This record gives sequence, C-alpha cells and structure tokens, in this order.
Amino acid sequence: MVHAALHLLGKFSRGTDKHPEHLQTGKRGEDDVFFYLRRRGYVVVARNFRSPRRKGEIDLIGWDKDVLCFVEVKTRTTHDVKPAEAAVDHHKKRELSAVAREYLRHLPPSCHCRFDVVSVYYEVSNRPTFELFQNAFAMS
Repeated sequence: MVHAALHLLGKFSRGTDKHPEHLQTGKRGEDDVFFYLRRRGYVVVARNFRSPRRKGEIDLIGWDKDVLCFVEVKTRTTHDVKPAEAAVDHHKKRELSAVAREYLRHLPPSCHCRFDVVSVYYEVSNRPTFELFQNAFAMS
C-alpha cells in the first residue's frame, strides 16, 4: 500500500520536478529497491547516508539478519550498454568504503558488515527487475 502511494505521488511530482530525468529514475530505483530488500527480510535503517568528512553517500543501509549491509543501487532503463553493477568501479568502491567506515565508527568493532549492489532495470512494461549482488566487494 505504501509502495503504491509513493509511486502515485511520484507520478504527480514528475511533471513539476526540476531534476534531470536520470536523477528521477535513480530516485525511483532507490525507492523500489527499499521495498524489494524489505520483502527479502532486510531491515533498512538509513537512506542516502552522507558523512560530513567524506565525499559520496551510501544509498541504503540495512540489516540482513546479523550482518549490516551497505547497499549501492544502480538503476538503468536498458541492458544495452554495460551492466548497471559495472558502474561500481574501483573509485566508487573506495568512496563507499570511506563513508561506511564513518558509519561504523558509531557501532561496536565486532559488527559484521558487507557491501551489496542492487541493479534495477526498467525495461519491460516499466516494471522493475532486480539483480542483487550480496557481498559484492570488500572494504578497501
């Protein structure tokens, strides 16, 4: 119900949204991944986490059982170019790792964590398809 309401509100705001279309698509992907991960049992505790000390942001942070997951969302409207998850290159991994270390400073050192990447595609009938890559890379 909440998911449907968000999409409906998003449709009304798209006509007046001054953000570029690719940013709107990315935001929609993050919203859909939030609900996708919840259906898979994740407990999301933060969205768009930024640190004042580091560049970049972590799209979603959540618990998958007893593991804290830092989730990077990559949204695409086609498979034609390269896979969405390929956009998480060495530079992006280092950036995400630095922001994750800032978040972890507030948790016990024994906290288990991992980096997940979720690719979202809007190709067929504008309905999302998801590819989840758990433990996609190690902290650098």
